[in-house]
Amino acid sequence: MSNITIRRALLSVSDKSGVVELASRLFKGGVELVSTGGTARALREAGLPVRDVADVTGFPEMMDGRVKTLHPRVHGGLLAVRDDPEHAAALDAHDIGAIDLLVSNLYPFEETVMRGAGRAEVIENIDIGGPAMIRSGAKNHAFVTVLTDPDDYAGLLAELAEHDGATTLDFRKAMAAKAFAATAAYDAMISQWFAFADQGQLFPDMLAITGSKVGELRYGENPHQQAALYVPLGPHGAGLPQAEQAQGKALSYNNYADADAALELIAEFADGDPTVAIIKHANPCGVASAGSLAEAYRAAFDCDRDSPFGGIIACNRPLDAATAEAITAIFTEVVVAPGADAAARAVFAAKPNLRLLLVDALPSARRGGLSIKPIVGGLLVQGRDGGAVARDDLRVVTKRPPTERELGDCLFAWTVARHVKSNAIVFAKDGVTAGIGAGQMNRRDSARIAAIRAREAAAAAGWAAPRTVGSAMASDAFLPFADGLDAALEAGATAVIQPGGAQRDAEVIARADEAGIAMVFTGMRHFRH
Repeated sequence: MSNITIRRALLSVSDKSGVVELASRLFKGGVELVSTGGTARALREAGLPVRDVADVTGFPEMMDGRVKTLHPRVHGGLLAVRDDPEHAAALDAHDIGAIDLLVSNLYPFEETVMRGAGRAEVIENIDIGGPAMIRSGAKNHAFVTVLTDPDDYAGLLAELAEHDGATTLDFRKAMAAKAFAATAAYDAMISQWFAFADQGQLFPDMLAITGSKVGELRYGENPHQQAALYVPLGPHGAGLPQAEQAQGKALSYNNYADADAALELIAEFADGDPTVAIIKHANPCGVASAGSLAEAYRAAFDCDRDSPFGGIIACNRPLDAATAEAITAIFTEVVVAPGADAAARAVFAAKPNLRLLLVDALPSARRGGLSIKPIVGGLLVQGRDGGAVARDDLRVVTKRPPTERELGDCLFAWTVARHVKSNAIVFAKDGVTAGIGAGQMNRRDSARIAAIRAREAAAAAGWAAPRTVGSAMASDAFLPFADGLDAALEAGATAVIQPGGAQRDAEVIARADEAGIAMVFTGMRHFRH
């Protein structure tokens, strides 16, 4: 049988949005209504005739509602295969009425956790009867329609109107798939809470990963790849999916990836001077702090005038008109900022294809959580890289200590370097990146590329010398040989910050002392793959 007429419906919902309207339409269509607890009260208050589940089961609700639907007269009515003679005989023998429609959603476990409820209240909001009913009805979708989302009520009513009070097998299959996804996600959130929040396990034996689809994207990294955006279920930080898109085309997969890299980087400067980061293919090509956002943008842009075309801009302050004018002087894909004034919005509006993303606040650069990377046959899971160093953490290893200015440049370069793909080299001077080398197979070549960028920038700007002269160089991991340091010296750097820990540290330090430059060790590395 393909189409199943709805004659009897069981409604038991925590989220009562739209349930009265749905029940009213069902009743007008001749459907018998069965319900539980608060749902039954809501329907009666609306003047609808409702039969209590307790009346159906012959057993009262008990234990503060923990036990009400866990009964053969409920699950028998949901699980019976209607065209199986033995099942039909069992229904008759035990006076069990078939249930054709189940409308159920679950206790608000996620919301309870998110508002910081105590452990006892969290446990009470673990639904037992709801998931059991949903799974029973969804398993028997050949005969039972299951709705778990109020957004599907209109679809059900349209289905009933089109098919004379019946649902099609295709509709029931679609709702069953959604129902199993709902219970799976619900159980996953509970398991995550027990593992992470209740028991403090970073890596539980079973890792449940859940997400809700925001929407499908035009394509993935390349046009032949499909892609979609999901947000995690359960407590999670706010980022690009929660941002206001004030204007522009829909974001692509690459837009999201690059803009996220920009947001992660600019979060490092949330409490600092006005700062702008320019990102291209998930790597910064210019970062600067200055007295204003407009000044910071121009300084960041001057670090590399070629790469920003079609790039991503992130700011740590609300956007103003002067900054918007500077940004829109070239083609820019995405701008991310914690707000924008009316004048800035007006400037951006003249570039309708530019995506303007406004976040409520910058995320914490030191937040916890897991980073997950799929590999063939498995998942690599690690804690987020929230590590950071302060001035007091640095160890001076050369005869000459860094000056106060050099120390500031070291920390600025180090902060940017942790967001550059390994092998990463960053030169910085006076709160501005001077040259960035990313993703090379050896550290010396990354340093050389950074120096080349600095020389090209100087030539384009008409400067007498590149910014690397008198700069600090940061290396995301230790310098294994002195050749990386030699590249820094050739570029004119006078200070170096690196993790240390190489077998040839003594050789590298001796070379720095010979050149008269300062070097500090962080004791922490920041590989980024």
